[in-house]
Formats: sequence, structure tokens, C-alpha cells
Amino acid sequence: MTKFLPYGRQDVSDADIAAVKSVLRSDWLTSGPEIETFEDALRDATGASHVVACSSGTAALHLALAALDLDAGDACVVPSITFAATANAVRYCGGRVVFADVDPVTGLMTPETLDEAVTRAGGRVRAALPVHLAGQPADIAGMKAALPSIALIEDASHAIGSVNDGERVGECRHSAAATFSFHPVKTITAGEGGAVALDDTDTADRLRRLRSHGIRRSVDPKGGEARPWHYAQEELGWNYRLTDIQAALGRSQLSRLPGFLARRKEIVERYDKAFTGVSPVVRPLSRRPGTQPGWHLYILLIDFDALGLERGAVMEALAKRGIGTQVHYIPVYHHPDYRGAVGQNLPGAEAYYRHCLSIPLFPAMTDADCDRVIDTLSSELGLQS
Repeated sequence: MTKFLPYGRQDVSDADIAAVKSVLRSDWLTSGPEIETFEDALRDATGASHVVACSSGTAALHLALAALDLDAGDACVVPSITFAATANAVRYCGGRVVFADVDPVTGLMTPETLDEAVTRAGGRVRAALPVHLAGQPADIAGMKAALPSIALIEDASHAIGSVNDGERVGECRHSAAATFSFHPVKTITAGEGGAVALDDTDTADRLRRLRSHGIRRSVDPKGGEARPWHYAQEELGWNYRLTDIQAALGRSQLSRLPGFLARRKEIVERYDKAFTGVSPVVRPLSRRPGTQPGWHLYILLIDFDALGLERGAVMEALAKRGIGTQVHYIPVYHHPDYRGAVGQNLPGAEAYYRHCLSIPLFPAMTDADCDRVIDTLSSELGLQS
């Protein structure tokens, strides 16, 4: 039976399993030493000054925005092509979501589309959340130069290991923070989990409190007798703690990041060779100059109308032949909970959405798997003579 190739999947090794077993046999299952060890490893891998691990990529976005102390109704600009969590985190903090258009051939928010969204916002814009779609970094330096008063929080859920104009994603030279996700389908996984990378020591300390109910431990407010049991809630926070079990898996996975990135790059290059120039109506996602993406997704832009095909039917036909695909993403303002958030469709987002299709990309794929994807998709699209 032909094996099914999903659009993405985790790669868990015996070493990863051993790391988890070690924690299960230890004294700590959560809030123990593995957390700091994982954070240190993430700091080294990303070039960040500080890393705060948490329970999910969504929690990371929420924490990073919470540090800005948004006032009710403060506007934050979110690209229209992203997962809903990017926008939802703004609302968790009482902010107002303003959707930006994207480049139709990269799916990325640009300095120009950010500027247009800020103008359309018609009020105080506190932050923008550029998304590094598929692992390809957005133009963070350009956005900061164009709009220096707006805090930038990079949604880097897809982009661990990516390099942007010579800067590792996570160094935060032009941004307030960068957030990562360790969901199973991401480049490395902790089962679930996330992290905030940032440059400010005081903010990092605050985020560590906020991820645990806003509580600071070992506080003696009177400076008198020893009170080793004492803790104090200094502000309202959340239970966004990562477990040591997850941190151990994430740390082990992180040690394999160079190999994961190298294999993903090889697969991307194989796909690029197959699909570049094969047809005027099928092409890979366009690339931003000066970037070295740590590829999370491989996205093709396909003019299904010109081919006389319906995308859903193509996806179903591929699935029957063992090839999994996905659409990344539906414009967020299409969701019922966000209807009316823009007032009109954004042309770049609509053009991107009509054409995008993610095909399998994960390190365990063999060259033969890649060729099967290429041949099967080409057959269903009628590209083979």
C-alpha cells in the first residue's frame, strides 16, 4: 500500500524519546530545570538576548502583546494571511485588529501594505505583527524604518532558523519581540509549546511572571523574618507554563535543527527545479532577496481557474493518491468572527488565497517521496505531456 505523505509531520528520534524518558524518571515534571536549559538552547540558536518559553505559540503572542500594556481599543496591524491566533492575541489584550494586505506572490505583509493599514486604522496604532509565512521572513527592517513609532512583534511561528538580511530571526534588532511555535507540524516540536525572544531584561522578567499567574516567588514585603513559602501576585497573569517533559523534547529536537533545516532546503530546491518555469499558471512562492528561509511550508501558487480546475477537487484527488495538501491560509477576515473587520476584500490577500496550495515538506521525506509528489501533482494539474 502506498504510504500517505501529509503536508507536514514531526520527526521524533530515539534520542528525543530518551530525553523525555529521563524527565519522566526525574523529580520534576513541570517548572523544573529543563525549562531554563531549553531557553538557553533557544537563545543560542536564535541569537536572542532573552528567551521565555511558554505553553504554545498563541501564548507567546499573547505574552509579547501583554508586555505593551495596550489601552482598550489601541489598534494593532495584523497581516490578513496568517492563522487566526495572530489576530486573536490582539483581542486578548483589548486591542483592535486592523488587517493589512499582503504581497500576492509572497503572502507577506510589506512596509507599503503596513503603511496603508495604519492610514486606514484612523487612530492610535501601537503595534504590528508581521508573519514570516512558510519560514520566509518579512521585511522587518523596512517596516521599522517606515514606521519607527510602531512596536513590531514578529510572528516567527514558521521561521526558527531563518535569516533575514544577515540577522537571525529572534535577534530582534528592529522588533520588540519574536514569537515561536513548537506545534508538532513545525520545524521542531515540543508536542506543543512556544517561546518569546526579546532584547529587554526587565520585560523578559515580567513575561516569566505573567506566564505563571503574574506571581513572583521568594518575596518578603516587610524585609523582616524569613518567609520561604512566600509568593505574591503582582499583576494578573495566566497559566502559560511549559512542562519539563515538553522542554526536554524541544531541547532534543533543537539539537537536530541544523539537519532539519538542511533537509528541508534540499526538498525545497528539488521542488523549485520541478515547478519553476514548467507552466505560466504554476509557480513556487516568490522569494524576498536577502533572506535565508528555514522552510516550514512549501507553497505553490496555482491558477486553478486558468487550468479549468477546482482546488478542492484537486486536493481530494491528491489525497486519494496518498498526497496530503493544505491551504495556508484563509484570509482571517473571512472567518465569521472577523467579518466586517476590513470593510472590503484586500486584493493582494484575495489573489494569494485563490492560488495557494501547500504540498508535503518534512525531513523524513526521501527523494523518491518528493518525486512522487511532483509527478502526482503534475498529473492532476495536467502538466505532464
